[in-house]
Amino acid sequence: MTLLDTIKSKIRGLYESNPNIHINVSISHPKVCLKNEPAVLKGVYPHIFQIEEHSSGYPKCHTVQYTDVITKQVEIVEMEDKE
Repeated sequence: MTLLDTIKSKIRGLYESNPNIHINVSISHPKVCLKNEPAVLKGVYPHIFQIEEHSSGYPKCHTVQYTDVITKQVEIVEMEDKE
């Protein structure tokens, strides 16, 4: 099992068991910078997953690639606890 498959499996597990997560995001385009922000996993797909966060006061959805987790641009706090 590759690192990418492992990450996909862990994210799918979180989505199915407890989609309420905390997330750190540092992406430049579009500019998204979140630190330990509560979020909800809204969907898990073969190449991407979707999160919804409320840091600006209203719900905002983001589409994230699994590779962003590998490059540490996106960190799911609950996933780090399980390792």
